[in-house]
Amino acid sequence: MEQSHESYPPPVYRNALEPERERSLRTLTHVLYALYAVHWLTGGLTILIAIIINYVKRPDVVGTPYEAHFEWQIRSFWMALLGYAIGGVLLFVVIGIPVLWAVSIWMLYRIIKGWLYLYDNKPLANPRGWF
Repeated sequence: MEQSHESYPPPVYRNALEPERERSLRTLTHVLYALYAVHWLTGGLTILIAIIINYVKRPDVVGTPYEAHFEWQIRSFWMALLGYAIGGVLLFVVIGIPVLWAVSIWMLYRIIKGWLYLYDNKPLANPRGWF
């Protein structure tokens, strides 16, 4: 009887992370939240670094508790970028200032909420949501 080689190597299940890898991913996620948090002070440089790291390391967090945090961070970036762009265009008609403030407060809320959930080891229930 011939064995099928389709299942070789055996599948890797990411549910049971080794402690060192889990600690590493958790630390990385904390660092990414910090980079997002200081983006206002760096003219947006740290948020660009954070989004690049999010996309590069995204395959590593698939199937882990940190996958939802990466989704939350990536979605926060793109929605904030859109909001900042709209606010920037509307600066010419003065309404842009309140729009930029609203986007900044919303982004601060998302950073704080995500970071607190990570700190408390709680899963983000809806990482694709607005709030």
